[in-house]
Amino acid sequence: MEALIASYGDSSSDSDSESPAPRPELKNSEESSSALPPPPLSLLNSPNSFGFLDFSPSAQPSRMRNFPHVEGNYAVHVYIPVYIPPAPRKEMALFLNKLASLVPGLHAVDVDVPLEILRKDEHKLEQVALGREFHISLGRTVPIRVHQIDSLVTMLRQKLQIQRRYWIDFSKWEVFVNDDHTRTFVSIEVIAAGLAEITKQIQAVNEVYKLHNLPEFYKDPRPHISVAWASDDISSSLKQAVEEERRRSTVGGSLQKCLFTSKFNGIECRIGSKTHKICKFSE
Repeated sequence: MEALIASYGDSSSDSDSESPAPRPELKNSEESSSALPPPPLSLLNSPNSFGFLDFSPSAQPSRMRNFPHVEGNYAVHVYIPVYIPPAPRKEMALFLNKLASLVPGLHAVDVDVPLEILRKDEHKLEQVALGREFHISLGRTVPIRVHQIDSLVTMLRQKLQIQRRYWIDFSKWEVFVNDDHTRTFVSIEVIAAGLAEITKQIQAVNEVYKLHNLPEFYKDPRPHISVAWASDDISSSLKQAVEEERRRSTVGGSLQKCLFTSKFNGIECRIGSKTHKICKFSE
């Protein structure tokens, strides 16, 4: 048992969930006001990875645990990994650039770098905000006990092991707010190709969750990836800015049917610090 616990890292580990109900923020106005300013963009260069994850002491993580830490509990997150192809990133970065100029306080998801900093360099904005792995959540991020891990992973593989490859169209800029209204997200929603397949996969995860007495996903799921966040519930102003920019970008041209397309490339389950591959592909 001790070896199993060690393999999953610290039981306080958070998941990399991309659901519309991420963890609430921790507020500390005194720390924020005394924090040092962020370094220049030149310091964000890293040959191997994003070496600036903690570039600002005042940065508050975009995802924090929405359940209390209990020793021996591990956060579980089931998701589809997604990468945005290089070709559409430039146009999407322009959209985010304009959005950041209209709505202050937006940050790139996960790396938590303010878009206000990134938009000073178009290449940095494209690279940092859009050039990494995103997630379509197939279930809520919830805590499980160490003795449930093997059973959960085994049942997920039984339900989802054999999957056909399919294409996912990310078609619509959308705004989501988490359950306790402490975070607002700029997201890209799946509303056409891939929606039926993802919905079936969510149902399969729900079945496994129910057998482990875990809360099911949202009743009417809206699969998406999130690319930026802001503190508190600013959905009204953010939706207005998104709609205005969407109308502006389509003036004089046809309405874009799809922002980008990605091929379904598997399902993963992250528990603590360990990631499990869940499915294989049939021809």
